[in-house]
Amino acid sequence: MPAGSAWTDLLDPSRDEITAAAPVELFPIALDELAAPLDPVRPPRPAIEGHGEYVLAVLLLPVAVPAEDRLYYEEIDVIATARGALTVRKTPGDDPAFPADELQTICAPVADRPGPLLYRLLDEVGERYLGLVDALDGEIDELEDGIESWSYRRVRERIAELRHEMLRVRQTLTPTRDAVRRIVDGRLEIEGQDAFPRDLRISFGDAYDKLLRASEGLDVSRDLLAGARDYHQAKIAETQNDVVKKLTVIASLLLFPTFVVGVYGQNFEHLPELGWHLGYAFSWCVIVVTTILQLAFFKWRRWI
Repeated sequence: MPAGSAWTDLLDPSRDEITAAAPVELFPIALDELAAPLDPVRPPRPAIEGHGEYVLAVLLLPVAVPAEDRLYYEEIDVIATARGALTVRKTPGDDPAFPADELQTICAPVADRPGPLLYRLLDEVGERYLGLVDALDGEIDELEDGIESWSYRRVRERIAELRHEMLRVRQTLTPTRDAVRRIVDGRLEIEGQDAFPRDLRISFGDAYDKLLRASEGLDVSRDLLAGARDYHQAKIAETQNDVVKKLTVIASLLLFPTFVVGVYGQNFEHLPELGWHLGYAFSWCVIVVTTILQLAFFKWRRWI
């Protein structure tokens, strides 16, 4: 990119504002993408595409909010061309857009070189994803610590939330990584321009490595979450086994007394014990002694 190129930044612009600020005439599809508001629930798919004499990049930067156990995305779209660069920041619903001062820090040193400007933004995206994976690992550690003390419902809901977040991250991380790979491989060019020379592609390789490490780290996080889920299920099964064991012991203890009561509850006139003065006490002694013997046997076998 030749020196003297201009960089312009817009926040939630209209189509007319984009058309006026763009360094080249944009195709309608690019205008539609740049002017579309950011949907916080279904953000766009990240991509870096060549459109003749310019490159359109749709970048999503993840933001984790551990205190609220949630994740949202900031969107920055980039038009990179030989005559300048345009960045479009979009506000994600009720959350703030990517800060203008941070964007100034990233882009100002290379404002006259759109290629390095795009690289610095992608490098920031890679750093964000690496930080996000670390945040997810921290959330999983918190979950593992809470399995012993949290309610089963809370643990189940938190596992489902983390799994959903990981799926969302994968849906944005993978296409971002693949898009950067196209630049590294030299498959993305601006018509009639050497937009990404070899030394710049090497720099993009650093951003690609960060995204690749983030992808591998996300796989590890998914395995950790699966381990926490399996441990939670094993704990539930163990608790259920303890409950069944206790109920079985109680049923066994009541079995013989029920038998004794059934025997002496029969309507026969010539039961020997019916004429005993201590017959009632005798039946109770039989029940108590057999119950104690059963408890001793269960304790000896370590069933209770």
